[in-house]
Amino acid sequence: MPRKATPSKSSSTKLSVLPLRDVVVYPHMIFPVLIGRSTSLEAIAAAMEHGKKIFLAAQQDSQTDDPTLKNLYEYGTVARIVQVLRLPNQMLKVLVEGLHQARIVKPLKANGYLYAEVEAVKQDAVPQSPEFQALMRRASDLFSEYLQNSRTLPAEAASGLLNITDEYHRLYYIAANVTADVQLKQRILTNTDITVQYMELVSILTAELEMLKIEDEIDEKVNETISKSQRKYFLQEQIRTLQKELGEDDEFGTGNEVAKLREAVERAGMPEHALAKANEELERLRKTPPMSPEYGVARSYLEWLTALPWSVRTDDNLNIAHAKQTLDDDHYDLEKPKERILEYISVLNLTASTKGQILCLVGPPGVGKTSLASSIARALGRKFVRIALGGIRDEAEIRGHRRTYIGSLPGKIIQAMKRAGSVNPVILLDEVDKMSSDFRGDPSAALLEVLDPEQNHTFMDHFIDVEYDLSKVLFISTANVKYDIPLPLLDRMEVIELNSYLDIDKLQIAKRHIVPKQIAALGLDTVNITFTDGAILKIIREYTRESGVRQLERELSGVMRKVVKDIVSEIGGTAKDVEGGIGSIRDTKAFKTLVSKRSFVIDEDRIATMLKAPRFKSKTGELNDKIGSVTGLAWTSVGGDTLPVEVSIMTGADKLILTGKLGDVMKESAQAALTYVRSNPALFGLDPEFSKGKEIHIHVPEGAIPKDGPSAGITMTMALISAASGAPARGDIAMTGEVTLRGNILPIGGLNEKLLAAKRHGATVVIVPKDNEKDIEDISPQVKEGLNIQFVSTIQEAIPFVFRSSLGDKPVAVHDIPAAHTKKEKTTSRARA
Repeated sequence: MPRKATPSKSSSTKLSVLPLRDVVVYPHMIFPVLIGRSTSLEAIAAAMEHGKKIFLAAQQDSQTDDPTLKNLYEYGTVARIVQVLRLPNQMLKVLVEGLHQARIVKPLKANGYLYAEVEAVKQDAVPQSPEFQALMRRASDLFSEYLQNSRTLPAEAASGLLNITDEYHRLYYIAANVTADVQLKQRILTNTDITVQYMELVSILTAELEMLKIEDEIDEKVNETISKSQRKYFLQEQIRTLQKELGEDDEFGTGNEVAKLREAVERAGMPEHALAKANEELERLRKTPPMSPEYGVARSYLEWLTALPWSVRTDDNLNIAHAKQTLDDDHYDLEKPKERILEYISVLNLTASTKGQILCLVGPPGVGKTSLASSIARALGRKFVRIALGGIRDEAEIRGHRRTYIGSLPGKIIQAMKRAGSVNPVILLDEVDKMSSDFRGDPSAALLEVLDPEQNHTFMDHFIDVEYDLSKVLFISTANVKYDIPLPLLDRMEVIELNSYLDIDKLQIAKRHIVPKQIAALGLDTVNITFTDGAILKIIREYTRESGVRQLERELSGVMRKVVKDIVSEIGGTAKDVEGGIGSIRDTKAFKTLVSKRSFVIDEDRIATMLKAPRFKSKTGELNDKIGSVTGLAWTSVGGDTLPVEVSIMTGADKLILTGKLGDVMKESAQAALTYVRSNPALFGLDPEFSKGKEIHIHVPEGAIPKDGPSAGITMTMALISAASGAPARGDIAMTGEVTLRGNILPIGGLNEKLLAAKRHGATVVIVPKDNEKDIEDISPQVKEGLNIQFVSTIQEAIPFVFRSSLGDKPVAVHDIPAAHTKKEKTTSRARA
């Protein structure tokens, strides 16, 4: 173990202390120090007044701005101030000369600077053993080698060492000229045994020499790379000289690459304007040095230009019977969309042109919009490419970036054409209603040119910068909400609405498509597994509540995974049991024996065991007549839903309270409903002053979900009349319609989804605006089955359907009426009444 320096028995000295950052000053060393801290300036001033001696100590942490004696190393050097220069920036440049080692014995108080009692360190006698002489010679040799490899120290430093004979002086001279961490150099000051000090010095020199060797190796590799580049450049220059002599002018030695691109241009089948642009870029590429940034831009442009399909097209399969069979195989029901697609193919048979055919499939999630577009491509025998537009907010995503930008690329339309590899693919613009805009432009505006049959034959991408014909492309877009599509874009598309599925539709889809697909995906194709209709309907009604079938597919997949788990657990084997250790467990004898003797029938009881408690309860218990509670119908982006409205009237100030996170339009509907009832009390057998001195509270449950829209007006009106009159409203009735101040009922949208919601709720009577009677023809008979749909044009016409007895026969009741509370499973969609 190295032993620390031992203090001498001489008397201690009181000196000011100067902290040093990232440097260790040794005895016999003359070193300039820049001083700017106020405490250090005060220490220098005090030292100048008391013999010009000062104690120098290195900081343990150089980041400390205001160090104390605890932040300094205990051992340092007593130095003499040789010279003080005052600099213009209020700093001092102090030249100090190290005298001898010392240590801090006791901190002392001083005004504005560090002050301590220091004690000189006694140095041991120099040993005369051969081992020490060898150690000292080793240190000198390493220092000489260090000087030869160092890039910072001058060669004269070696001659300076030759003039030093004192062993301590030689030690400090070498240590001062070596670059190393403060912690390592401080060890030499901390120890007084000169043998240990030289060992520390040799260790530092060895480590630094290794570091210098690594740096030299790095430099050598870099220089080798540069030499190869220079050699390549020299050879290219020689090749160019020879080519010029032979009359083959390849100025920058890129002839082979340019020739390949020229061949690609000739094979691409470009129209004349694109071919002229490509030849122009080829000539520019030939004259551009390969090291120039422009070379990469031009090459990338030509690669994109030649990769695009300019004349390649796939042959359309225009057989109507084949198309119908393909659509029926892939999708159940959807008769209206299928009929429109068959009409489109029929037109193709006559005109061989797709001009003006832009289809937009609108419907809730999970009803088959994307898969229907894929089926159209398969029926026609065309390539299919999907472009996801959800969340796009940059116009350049559609039209591309200009080539002046680093890393620029064509837009999504041109990229889709490259992926398709033909001029007549089916391109699906998915979620066209989810685009937005910001300072970078409006992507929906860029799509106007793409979807306009009068313009898209000359589509101009910013990157390609030549006209590209999109007129042969069949564009199909999808959206959940038609009203969120910008109107100019909507005007260019033919909207085909895909309605929510009935339970019977979901049953057929599950039996025909979902169950076979999941059986194949989970490796159950050799297992005898069947689902009863009751089991599937139980999942539909008690474990899912959706317009489409995505959640139904997840639940069915979950049930089948449990069957797989039971099979594997019963066999108790793994894939390693297969002969050779390769294959799946289906190749084992145990598996084959099990599936040959056993069948799996999934019935309602098995579903209850596997999926546990139902997520959705039946609402048949909520169909009781209630005072002040009426069920409305709402449309959401994921389908229809019920919208219960509750009203309570209580003593208090004359005011209307609206709760349930209602939007502005819905609040205005509530105010219009109240105004109509207050202005026509006699029509409903109410006291003309029924609202005087009363607080009327209208609440729409599920307060965390935003709700808006005008079609809850009739529901609010009926709930107000029920609460004010004390007459219970029928619980088996649902309604929708906007109300005016004159009591007229205006038409609404989303009728199909709202009727489906009423059917799921268990309602038997549905009140619909008279103006929506024409829309009933488009509603499926299965949706209307079991519903008594009544068309009304005013509130008075609806009254007999909502209340079981005449309001005029009942006494007016304006006492406090508690609102009925209707619990309902929460959704995350924004409801539009």
